[in-house]
Amino acid sequence: MVLLAGVVVALALVAMLVAHLQLGYHADVRAASVDGEAAADGQSYLQRATHDAARALRGEFVWSERDRAVTEARSRLQPRIRTLQRSRVESGVAYTAEFNQTATQRWATANCPSGSGRRFGPCVADRGVVVQQRGGRTLVLAVGYDLTVTTDRETVRLTVVTPAVE
Repeated sequence: MVLLAGVVVALALVAMLVAHLQLGYHADVRAASVDGEAAADGQSYLQRATHDAARALRGEFVWSERDRAVTEARSRLQPRIRTLQRSRVESGVAYTAEFNQTATQRWATANCPSGSGRRFGPCVADRGVVVQQRGGRTLVLAVGYDLTVTTDRETVRLTVVTPAVE
């Protein structure tokens, strides 16, 4: 009886081992895609932070105060950037994010129509933040970032411009 019970347990273990191998589980499978996922996570985080900061500033500054609006947007984003930079250090992912003026200038040129037929006022890229005059008020449209994601295996550098409004 004991021998028969041992055979049943052994067969059950063999069946579990075969099922485990068929699932393709391997401890390194997740690690292979962490770098790309970490970069995407960083971009998503910056998108949410940009949207939240722009929403909080909507209608707060007239167009002549756009310099103050840009300063306030950057001030609201700095703590979020610091949070991102500390967010996954324990799991071996380090983020660095800085504002990118050149990318926002290109974005403003490509995405803000000029001329007499435009619906809204002019766009200005200032210190990595694109603002536009809408109804005499300053609206934050986008923020440009240089995002660096460092893991134990590689460093990924991205330049992204995250729109603040849909």
